[in-house]
Amino acid sequence: MIVTFKHKGLELFFCKSSYKGIPAQYAPRIERMLDRLDACKRANDMDLPGYKFHALKGDRLGEFAVSITGNWRLTFEFDGEDAKNVNLEDYH
Repeated sequence: MIVTFKHKGLELFFCKSSYKGIPAQYAPRIERMLDRLDACKRANDMDLPGYKFHALKGDRLGEFAVSITGNWRLTFEFDGEDAKNVNLEDYH
């Protein structure tokens, strides 16, 4: 289950379906990914075809990412069975 968000626009979209604060053209894909993340019990549950799931390295060790587009990623951490610090970012 998703317990915390870093990105306020992403939280607003997840909780109230408001597109304010996220790229609207990616909303359907973001919605599918958030729904899947909310149902996950562990990070590897996000390892689906097309999601390009990967663990981050360096100072981001312990964080994971899935690809929304070429540049945009949904990043998150797991604490037990809960996703936390869910973020929408272009970290490239």
